[in-house]
Amino acid sequence: VKHTIAVSSAKGGVGKSTCSVNLALALAAQKKRVGILDADLFGPSVPKLLGLAHHKPEVTADKKMVPLQNFGLKVMSSGFLIPQDKSIIWRGPMVMGAINQLLQDTMWGDLDVLVIDFPPGTGDTHLSITQQLSLSGAVVVSTPQDIALIDARRGIHMFKQVNVPILGIIENMSYFICTKCDMRHEIFGHGGAEDTALDFDVPFLGRIPLDGEIRSCSDSGKPVTITNPDGPVAAPYFAIAQTIAARLDATETGGPEITFE
Repeated sequence: VKHTIAVSSAKGGVGKSTCSVNLALALAAQKKRVGILDADLFGPSVPKLLGLAHHKPEVTADKKMVPLQNFGLKVMSSGFLIPQDKSIIWRGPMVMGAINQLLQDTMWGDLDVLVIDFPPGTGDTHLSITQQLSLSGAVVVSTPQDIALIDARRGIHMFKQVNVPILGIIENMSYFICTKCDMRHEIFGHGGAEDTALDFDVPFLGRIPLDGEIRSCSDSGKPVTITNPDGPVAAPYFAIAQTIAARLDATETGGPEITFE
């Protein structure tokens, strides 16, 4: 695995997983070999977003898991291993053990980018992954309102404390375009994520709209970057992915790559 990036929000409900999936697909559209790991053990949503909700990975004779594939992505999630209507009630050591298994026992093969969809918060899962892997960088997703930005700032602090570079901040649900009058409404506030990026001296990657097409495509298991890649709603994902890819390429040093058995 050449590059491993975290997509994090610290705050739940800001659309992080939808961003993770669409960014992974947008990176794959650049002819990159991309995998996505759903590290949100308590609320895995990547299988549903990629139309793989009721699938299970093949397990080899030596107990390795073969990631599922769809739309050109290699995909692994705890959601493949636990029934969709069952909850996980695990303490810290069990959480870290499960994350270790997903990381080390998955046959990722050769990848240019592994996108890790982090769970909300800044807890055991985050520390376990950052301790195990040399992350190439982190993308922080937030909505514009102050209550979400408070947690986004906590997430940035966490990554800085463990020496993970911040690739940038995305402002999700940034604005809404009225279908009746074409007016732009910033219903959750204006510019909060960009101001936070300036405060922390990290890149601001862009704005993604609050749009029904993103929701309907996600619910159908065919994300908007697949269903309507040339449309205006998908355009920000492709632009942001291009920026991320350029930053990853610029920081490539030729050092050792991460290898998963």
